[in-house]
Amino acid sequence: MSTDFTGYEEIKARHTTGKGFTEHHGGGSVDLVSAASLTPRAIAWLWKHWLARGKFEVIAGVPGSGKTTISLDFAAQLTAGGIWPDGARAPIGDVVIWSGEDDIEDTLLPRFLASGGDCKRLYFAACMNDEAGKRPFDPSRDMGALLKQAEALPSLAMAVIDPVVFAVAGDSHKNAETRRSLGPLISFAETRNCVVLGVTHFAKNGSGRDPLERISGSLAFGAAPRLAMVTVKPADLKSKKRLVRAKSNIGPEGDGFEYALVQEPLTGYDFGAQRAVWGDPLYGSARDLLAEVEGEEPGRPPKARDMAADFLKALLVNGPVPVKTVEKSAAEAGLSWGTVRRAADGLGIVAQKVGLRDGWEWRLP
Repeated sequence: MSTDFTGYEEIKARHTTGKGFTEHHGGGSVDLVSAASLTPRAIAWLWKHWLARGKFEVIAGVPGSGKTTISLDFAAQLTAGGIWPDGARAPIGDVVIWSGEDDIEDTLLPRFLASGGDCKRLYFAACMNDEAGKRPFDPSRDMGALLKQAEALPSLAMAVIDPVVFAVAGDSHKNAETRRSLGPLISFAETRNCVVLGVTHFAKNGSGRDPLERISGSLAFGAAPRLAMVTVKPADLKSKKRLVRAKSNIGPEGDGFEYALVQEPLTGYDFGAQRAVWGDPLYGSARDLLAEVEGEEPGRPPKARDMAADFLKALLVNGPVPVKTVEKSAAEAGLSWGTVRRAADGLGIVAQKVGLRDGWEWRLP
């Protein structure tokens, strides 16, 4: 089969200026970087698999689930070299916060202090000073100015934008406008090698749907971040709230932590403030972990865990079963492994080693 190149030289002549095919595209040139000149590097984690340097991330959830309090807890651990929910030690760095909803002195600062933060490393983006005088900081137009001002903070580890929808100059339900508006936040994270954490809300009546689809506004709020965390309040108020990793392009997805919101007295003051108290780790997909508690009935265990408990009782009734068999049977029954593990803990299932080659098996207590 022959290829006809008739007319190629004519086309080339029309679009070539002598240095490349540039005239048709308005001039200029493209930098092509050889892969041979680059060195692969690992993700730089502030908190492994949760907060990454140089990345834009979001935390979303239902109202009252403590999204802002959690972001302040993250800020506190970074400024004081505190402890992450999984027990790891946080690095020490500076944090910048902008909030368009909460007062700095009666809400944000007290919660930060209740979480054990170091005030000397925390900065609030409050006002802009320009040719028109002093005005409130606007993340939809002032991120460039904040980037320049943040050069005075060589140890910057995190910037929080709460709520991140205020960074959108236009309709936050339109994908193209939202992506364009989130660009400066992404650039800020890359340029300063810090994590930029955007706080946002869930849309109403989204229970049971994919967590990313529940984020209010354009789908870009879930697509643009490299990692998305979500929070949820259980239907049973006696149960703990949950922080779950709904998406990650740079590490594992799923899993999370239980937490409670408590009032903590502030040393040296006659009042207290809210902080997050972290509980047990969670295992499983984001959708399953949220569904377990959003649909539960007060005073009863989550329905999914009830089903998993019944499944285990039936499977193990005749004696020990290899864990690999349990895992395979659970998948066939449509049960997540994380739910089965928690049901096993609730039942007091005994895990025992069979031999060097045979692995582990489970039996009823």
